[in-house]
Amino acid sequence: MLQVSAIDHIVLTVRSVARSMTFYESVLGMRPVEFKPGRFALHFGQQKINLHEFGTAVDPNVLHATPGSADICFRTETLLFDAIKHLKMHGVPLVQGPVKAAGARAPLQSIYFHDPDANLIELSNES
Repeated sequence: MLQVSAIDHIVLTVRSVARSMTFYESVLGMRPVEFKPGRFALHFGQQKINLHEFGTAVDPNVLHATPGSADICFRTETLLFDAIKHLKMHGVPLVQGPVKAAGARAPLQSIYFHDPDANLIELSNES
């Protein structure tokens, strides 16, 4: 039987790779990397998010690449109170939170906000 052990990377379709790299680097501390000529990813922990610019065909297997369709939860060691202050400092409004949520490993306390493409981003602390 096949058994999946982890998520290596996901791909976000964005309107502007440059704008997304700036947001994810300054707001969430991710590290932008050019992994192929003209292809960029955001590295954090042992994972990465590849960025695909809307309207640019980079892979023939992409069927419905749409900006703003993602909903991603990131666990953080930063207390949510401090994360909220950090988001406010960057002009990022909260959509909701802190609220209780169900995580993959444990119950979560979460806050929600949108990235520049209206993807829903959840930051959480395990509780």
